[in-house]
Amino acid sequence: MVVVTQKVVSKAEGRMVRIDPSDPDAKRLLAESESVRVLRRRGDLVVTETRHGFVCANSGVDLSNVEEGWASLLPEDPDRSARRLRDGIRARTGLEVAVVISDTFGRAWRRGVTDVAIGCAGIRAVVDLRGTTDALGRELVATEICVVDEVAAAADLVMGKARGVPVALVRGVDAAMLGPGHVIEEVVRPYGEDMFR
Repeated sequence: MVVVTQKVVSKAEGRMVRIDPSDPDAKRLLAESESVRVLRRRGDLVVTETRHGFVCANSGVDLSNVEEGWASLLPEDPDRSARRLRDGIRARTGLEVAVVISDTFGRAWRRGVTDVAIGCAGIRAVVDLRGTTDALGRELVATEICVVDEVAAAADLVMGKARGVPVALVRGVDAAMLGPGHVIEEVVRPYGEDMFR
């Protein structure tokens, strides 16, 4: 399995825009233009919902690990980006690999950031264990594992935030987790199920 950072995908897909580093409002305005809804504001932080349905800081607009005066935007369709990468790897190597595109997100009610999947191909995004039993034989009634987020977080331990490592290989993922997958369709919670928006 290959995990690729959003930043390198966005660079490859031309999702970079010029931004005036001396304008304190430039990032906020760009984040608002990349959102469908602004959910919260605090200082220069804007929590938004993107066109993809991601709820994140500043619509994923990122100034880190890019040249001064530039900002990276999220890929237009991260699942499609993952499929293209997977197809390209297959065409060049003949290998069938799963691809996860990762990005750094904060989480409500928890400090710190972690990498999550924003796109995937060749791996099921969510594995539903409801109806199976736990180690003591009790039926699981609510357990759905977001496998792609776990893979993204594990890969980030190797890639780091400032090492310049945009790709990681992940081995040992259970073959039962491989198959078609879509982050936007499977992971993003539909608005009607969201108790907090």
